[in-house]
Amino acid sequence: MCRCLLLKLLRFEWGFSTIVCRRGPSKSPSPRPSAASSPRARRSRSLSRSRKSRSRSRESVEAYNPGNNLYVTGLSTRVTSSDLEKFFAKEGKVVECNLVLDPRSKESRGFAFVTMETTEAAERCIKYLNRSVLEGRLVTVEKQVCYV
Repeated sequence: MCRCLLLKLLRFEWGFSTIVCRRGPSKSPSPRPSAASSPRARRSRSLSRSRKSRSRSRESVEAYNPGNNLYVTGLSTRVTSSDLEKFFAKEGKVVECNLVLDPRSKESRGFAFVTMETTEAAERCIKYLNRSVLEGRLVTVEKQVCYV
């Protein structure tokens, strides 16, 4: 490849305005405008469409989680949804058990979301099942935090 062509290619790729090669300076204008004159550089960020607060305070969390949704971590890849339901049924009625699976291998990713029937049952689960052993692994149970 000719050195002059290589330099022109560099000029096109990175927006150099003039490049000196054996034949002299380039007389053609740069193919891309400079960064200062581009519309992207002049445009400011658009304002948020909603004026909702983005803070993650406790008050906003309480509004979206009545207290019966639990976040469970530290699960083994061998744990199934039915194993998890049996484990939590010791402390109260389980409404829903959502074990998060890897899309390719269909194995557990190590965490789940469990919905208990009452907040009292959920509190018992946090109190008695947190830091307990399931399938040889130490499981943590805590109230699910909802960020909106």
